[in-house]
Amino acid sequence: MTLGIAVVTNPTDVEVVADQLWSLGVAALSEHWQNDGTVTLRTSLGENRAAVIEAIESLPLKIEWRFEDIDDAIGTEWRSHVAPVPVTADLEIVPAWIAVEESSVGKRILIEPGATFGLGDHPTTRACLAVLADRGVEGRTVLDVGCGSGVLGITALALGAVRAVGVDITPAAIEVSNDNARRNGVEDRWFATTNELASIRTEFDIVVANILAPTLIELSEELKRLTKPGGVLVISGVLDGHYEHVLDALAPLLPTERRVIDGWAAAVLS
Repeated sequence: MTLGIAVVTNPTDVEVVADQLWSLGVAALSEHWQNDGTVTLRTSLGENRAAVIEAIESLPLKIEWRFEDIDDAIGTEWRSHVAPVPVTADLEIVPAWIAVEESSVGKRILIEPGATFGLGDHPTTRACLAVLADRGVEGRTVLDVGCGSGVLGITALALGAVRAVGVDITPAAIEVSNDNARRNGVEDRWFATTNELASIRTEFDIVVANILAPTLIELSEELKRLTKPGGVLVISGVLDGHYEHVLDALAPLLPTERRVIDGWAAAVLS
């Protein structure tokens, strides 16, 4: 059995609640409409109960939820339905367990998310990936805040970054991201840690933070400190039109670019 969660909401709020769960990096989400007028959303956030609780409590919208066991086959069924995620004409993210035919795509990043965020298909991740690909990261150092599977930092390394550090509160992210780094041949330039940002003393050319708005605000001073003068901070995990309060917290850094995919925004600040 797999540790799952059940979230109870109503038909009016179901889309908003589902978006909040997707933002945590769930790989699949099922809806069950009940006769009493409620809707139960079921998914999994991994086997670490403390990490699941912390993730759900970080959501800006407070939800009614509970743990429950789900059948392993149900918990992994989504794997048979995923496909490579195109980022640019020369870059795609490929689930590590599927076979793909040869193509003209220049770079393929193989990712196994395990119990972490980051298969590459969520709009916030796709927006960050597009920014990294279009801006160019060759010769740069990268900090991936809320790294999950390591998809952002590892992609940056595959595109020529000289070093990338991933930070996440979930212990599973360390093993998963290290495995993905080895899978893509960049393990010698990747380092992942659960240490707090305050413990990191080095500045980075590019800081990417694909995390929820409340956490972006909470970490704003550290994100600014770790962004090298002349470097850029890329934030995502926020809904388009609802992130002015995040930008305020990150002043005096100013937004220079915005990417919007499916209602989710990524902003580049410098």
